[in-house]
Amino acid sequence: MQLSTCCRCYSLKTGTLFTGILGIILSIISLVMIFTLNVEWKTILIDVLDQSIVKIIFAINLCMTILISTLLIIGAVKKVTFMMLPWVVLGLILAIGLLVSVIYTSIMFFVNHETINGILWLVIGLIAVVIYTYLWLVVYSYFQQLRYNKMITRIGPYGRPYNYRRP
Repeated sequence: MQLSTCCRCYSLKTGTLFTGILGIILSIISLVMIFTLNVEWKTILIDVLDQSIVKIIFAINLCMTILISTLLIIGAVKKVTFMMLPWVVLGLILAIGLLVSVIYTSIMFFVNHETINGILWLVIGLIAVVIYTYLWLVVYSYFQQLRYNKMITRIGPYGRPYNYRRP
């Protein structure tokens, strides 16, 4: 599925830039929260790690998100799909991870008889998954649009791509 606009009133480029900026802002806010709030952070698979190690793992992931979002912004502005590719690939993986995390966390709330927390986490989490997936589709659509435009500009007068390489 490829979109032609973002939110029916903005260009795909604008939506891509918004997504990159939003990723940076949310990552910075999350970094501040990780190191200032007294919250017990857990991972799904490895539950025996010390809290400081979990915080460091999250911080590294958030710093990588800032880097990849910056590459996304630069790639969108300069129309370089190679710079956008890490965000496109990682974004899809993160969407799946976010969905798994939301479902797992809500199930854990239900298992611990915290029904209201489970319902809230599930509803708000699924809304977040839908928004994230839509933003990923916006970026992917712009990525595909740039790739298509690059391919079209390389086609010669006889319907074949130019070969710029010399033997």
